[in-house]
Amino acid sequence: MDLRKLKTLIDLVAESGIAEIEVTEGEDKVRIVKHNPVATPSPIPAPAPTPVFTAPAPSAAGATTASAPAAPPAVAEEPKGHVVKSPMVGTFYRASSPGAKPFVELGQAVKPGDTLCIIEAMKLLNEIEAEVAGTVKEILVENGQAVEYGQPLFVIG
Repeated sequence: MDLRKLKTLIDLVAESGIAEIEVTEGEDKVRIVKHNPVATPSPIPAPAPTPVFTAPAPSAAGATTASAPAAPPAVAEEPKGHVVKSPMVGTFYRASSPGAKPFVELGQAVKPGDTLCIIEAMKLLNEIEAEVAGTVKEILVENGQAVEYGQPLFVIG
């Protein structure tokens, strides 16, 4: 691999938020890993949505124990229908723009392929589609809220 290309890749990793890159060119293979203590704080903001998600659960379940509310909502949601979970970390939006009508409303019938919401991740807008037909029973996330990978977003029954 050309030394100039290698230098460009090293600069790319150093200047961006990328922690690791691997490039294969023909039989040549280069892997660049950035070990930077600054990269550690990045994952810390991501767990913040979890407390936001579990905060409504105690009032819905009526429980006051700190560890108990996490399990009952998951058990209570699944029997009601299909739980649509976030496929990525990002920001949840119910509509395509701030003034637009939401993609789905509570009680609305949906079919597979219907857009339920948008999750913005790294300045990319990703449409989340219904996987099953049914009625939107619950919307578990507020508009503009940060979501985590695997976090429940909707319940379709």
